[in-house]
Amino acid sequence: MVVAAWIIVVLLFAVGMAGAVYPVLPGALAIYAAFFIYGWMVSFEPFGFWFWFIQTTIVIVLMIADYLVSALGVKKFGGTKASVIGSTIGLLLGPFVIPVAGLLIGPFLGAVIGEMIVGTEWKQAVKAGVGALVGFFSGLVVKVILQLLMIILFVIWVLKF
Repeated sequence: MVVAAWIIVVLLFAVGMAGAVYPVLPGALAIYAAFFIYGWMVSFEPFGFWFWFIQTTIVIVLMIADYLVSALGVKKFGGTKASVIGSTIGLLLGPFVIPVAGLLIGPFLGAVIGEMIVGTEWKQAVKAGVGALVGFFSGLVVKVILQLLMIILFVIWVLKF
């Protein structure tokens, strides 16, 4: 049972880390779910109040930061709400429309199209698209660091016990 638990936990960690890059995967929630799988299949004993408090705080920060960092990137480059919405749509649809490259092209094109729809000049729309990419990569770095922190804390808590 312990081996099966660890296999599922590691798979959920992998899905979670892939979710940092690929937005249709659950990301931090998959990592968070791994803690419950471990608890149900092995033991909740290693996890106390501070473990759950820290991990829950990280998940909340990740969810808020995920949106805010991307939006800030667009705003820093002069984008409007239209480019924020467009880049989000592009981020979700891009990988399906253009596999692999769509992850980068989607947010860029989404922001540009969003700006063009509201009548922004081409040059400024492209600038907002670049901002969407900067925001995407900045958010990616934040997500990867925080999700790795979640995994490391889990391992420390389990091994400490």
